[in-house]
Amino acid sequence: MMESLIQTIAISALPVIFAITLHEAAHGYVARYFGDPTAWLAGRITLNPIRHIDLVGTIIIPVVILLFSSGTFLFGYAKPVPVDFGRLRHPKRDMLWVALAGPAANLFMAFGWAFVLKLAWLMPVNDYTVPLSEMSKTGIIVNCVLMVLNLLPLPPLDGGRVAVSLLPHGLSWKFAQLERWGFPILLLLMFTGILATIMNPLVILSARIIESIFGLY
Repeated sequence: MMESLIQTIAISALPVIFAITLHEAAHGYVARYFGDPTAWLAGRITLNPIRHIDLVGTIIIPVVILLFSSGTFLFGYAKPVPVDFGRLRHPKRDMLWVALAGPAANLFMAFGWAFVLKLAWLMPVNDYTVPLSEMSKTGIIVNCVLMVLNLLPLPPLDGGRVAVSLLPHGLSWKFAQLERWGFPILLLLMFTGILATIMNPLVILSARIIESIFGLY
C-alpha cells in the first residue's frame, strides 16, 4: 500500500505544483496588465513554481490528504499573489478579470495535459508512456478541480471576487464582508461532504468535455 501511495505522489507532484502555482502567477500577470504592479515588484509574475510554493499548502497538506484518502482526494494551495485592487485602473470592473485569470490558467493547463495524454496514447508503448499517461490524467483532474473550486461564489475564492465585481456597489460591499468567514465555511462544506456533492458533477463534466475534444475515450 505504501508503495502505491509513493507512486501516486510521484505521479501527482508535477501536475499539482504547476496547477497551484501557475494559477497564482496568472492572477499577478493580469493584475499588472490592468495597472497593479504589486505582484511584479514582488517577483511573483514568473513561471518558476518555487516562487509560489507554500511549504504547508503546496506540499504538506496535499501529501497528507493523499495519504489519508488513499490517493482518492487532493487539495492544496500556493502562496497567494499580492494584488492591490485599489491600484487597478478600474478596481471593481478589473477585479473580474484578475479573479478569472486563475481558473482560466487551470483550464488552459487541463487542455495541455489532455494534449500530452493524447500524445502518450499515440506513442509506441514503452517505459515512459504509462507514467506519462497517468500523470496527464492527474493533470486534467487536478486542474478541473481547482478551476471548479475557485469559481464557487464564496470570498475569498475567485468566484467570490467575480461576484463582488458583478454585484451592485451596495450588495458587493456586503457580500465582500463574507471573506473573513470564507475559509471556515469552505472547511465546513468540505468535512460535511457538501463541497464534494457540489463539485464532483461539475469536475466530471469539465473533464469529460475536455477529453471528448481530444478524443480521449
